[in-house]
Amino acid sequence: MTTRERRQVVVIGAGPAGSIASALLTRRRRDVLVLERQRFPRFSIGESLLVHCLDFVAEAGLIEAVDAAGFQYKNGAAFAWGERYGEFDFSEAFTPGRVSTYEVQRAAFDKLLADGAASQGAEIRYETEIVGVECTASGAEVTARAADGSVRTIHADFLLDASGFGRILPRQLGLERPSQFPVRHSIFSHVADRIPAGAFDRNKILVTVHPEHRDVWFWLIPFSGGRASLGVVARQEFLKRYAGTSDERLRTVVGEVPSLARLLAEADWDTPAREVGGYAAGVAAMHGPAFALLGNAAEFLDPVFSSGVTIAMRSASMAVDALDRQLAGREVDWDRDFERPLRVGIDCFREFVSAWYDGRLQDIFFSGNHASRIRRMICSVLAGYAWDERNPFVAAPRRRLDALAELCVAANRAPRP
Repeated sequence: MTTRERRQVVVIGAGPAGSIASALLTRRRRDVLVLERQRFPRFSIGESLLVHCLDFVAEAGLIEAVDAAGFQYKNGAAFAWGERYGEFDFSEAFTPGRVSTYEVQRAAFDKLLADGAASQGAEIRYETEIVGVECTASGAEVTARAADGSVRTIHADFLLDASGFGRILPRQLGLERPSQFPVRHSIFSHVADRIPAGAFDRNKILVTVHPEHRDVWFWLIPFSGGRASLGVVARQEFLKRYAGTSDERLRTVVGEVPSLARLLAEADWDTPAREVGGYAAGVAAMHGPAFALLGNAAEFLDPVFSSGVTIAMRSASMAVDALDRQLAGREVDWDRDFERPLRVGIDCFREFVSAWYDGRLQDIFFSGNHASRIRRMICSVLAGYAWDERNPFVAAPRRRLDALAELCVAANRAPRP
């Protein structure tokens, strides 16, 4: 037997986008039901937060809880290639704002946000699977199955899809489109890093380029308590060269990078490695009759600049602003008020990702030949402020990156390490 109910807003997914959206809606006295497939806490990557994330955490009334949680302080990002090293401190950013953020273990961070949204009045039903969705101009109808097998049909005035890589609505409504990026693959793990004091700036994420393959890179994200997240990103055909288990393959490829191998010489590889591939995705549209797509449910680019959680939270805030007006009976143009302005930042990050893999951005990072004002503009994007169109690297990212890369190479054509 199917039970029917009616709600004002249904949110699919209780990750960062879903939790921020539901908290913001409840703060505006909207009725919110969150349907989450898993039971929290649960493992996730996307652990290095950008500064701009915390603006939305604060907007949702959750910043005090995050500040008190004991997460690793983060004040910037560092990049290494052989003996070359460059870093950006968020205090240098062109866009005024916060100067620090956190490196987080997502199991704890996501649960904290979801619990915070629930404490503000959002109802969250865990271990609930979406088995059907219909969206029309009159609303959305969601069919959901609970862990005990019971099925409910929920009619909502509006549906926000924050299902992340589950991409519920794009798959059910035929909205998926291929990414313009080549298919890449990642192998990653958590380790007790045991890095000697002073050998590594634990206040920054470290992105390291493979000595011989500039499109292969590694992340090292420090956590509090002496642990770290470690991963490699490369094309699938590159990683297929390595035999063995996921752990063995990760350790082998890390061993090809002398600087990383030195840092992790005493590490305890105490967590089984995981793999994920083909994560880049796009959609035909980010909204439609009675629905909008948030975060990774709409667009995911690449992990290199940790943009995923920022885009997720930004999309949640923007969608809630538009939806609250619509629920109040005001006219909303979802193209003008949501999708087009959201794509400004997504497109900026897309250009930075493209420039990273084709080498332009690496030439810029490792040259050291850019003026302080330009450095501040780039730092602002790395901090997450990819929607500030006063910044030339947001307003015209491709043209600016092309010109700067040419200047850097001409001034200091770097030999291979």
